[in-house]
Amino acid sequence: MVTQRGNLCDVATLPPPSLPPACAECFSTVQSAVPGADPQRSVSKMFRSADGKIRVDSGRMSVITDPASKQSVVLDHLTKEAHLSSLPQMPQVPQFGPPGLPDLTPPGPPVNVKDLGKKFIEGHEVDGKMYTFDLPVKPPGFPPAPKIPNLPQGPDPSKITSEVWTSTKLQLPVLTKTAGAFGETIRHCKCSELKESSPELFQIPPDYKTVKMPAPANPPPLPAAPKLPK
Repeated sequence: MVTQRGNLCDVATLPPPSLPPACAECFSTVQSAVPGADPQRSVSKMFRSADGKIRVDSGRMSVITDPASKQSVVLDHLTKEAHLSSLPQMPQVPQFGPPGLPDLTPPGPPVNVKDLGKKFIEGHEVDGKMYTFDLPVKPPGFPPAPKIPNLPQGPDPSKITSEVWTSTKLQLPVLTKTAGAFGETIRHCKCSELKESSPELFQIPPDYKTVKMPAPANPPPLPAAPKLPK
């Protein structure tokens, strides 16, 4: 409800603006850092409902996320199973790639976010952000191999950067470039607005078996430090 005070409105009571139903066809390329490796290419489709649900189709898998219920559903169209899980409680960060590609899930909240400004990509006004992520620290093991002089150094193996250009109107990613020690992935999406989206797109098919994924187990406690002799 909006309350009016003379010619002013109490903006605190305004409902959040709804996003238009939209869809996108995305073309992704992953180039491994391994010398001589062939690039991996895939095509995926993305749909968003007016109430914020998102569905991504890629190969035999579809992923449906519902921010309102904080639930994610992975549909396996080969086994006809629906795997339910809870969305992690973390700030919104870009997904690096669609299902079916190597695991490019953000390792955690970004340690730095840089504003890249606005520009146009294929007629879409887009807002750019550069996200920097720290990879988990590995336990100590063998010492690293010595660096060979006069060779160009690759990206920092402890970090991942993701450059994301998002449509200001549709709030869907148009161009995403992610780089790290694994190599580079580029995803380009052709986005368009929908008049309406079918509710069935964001529902589990009636003939699918529902499987609830277990909550992640807590790590075992660290052993206590030995007591010093008196």
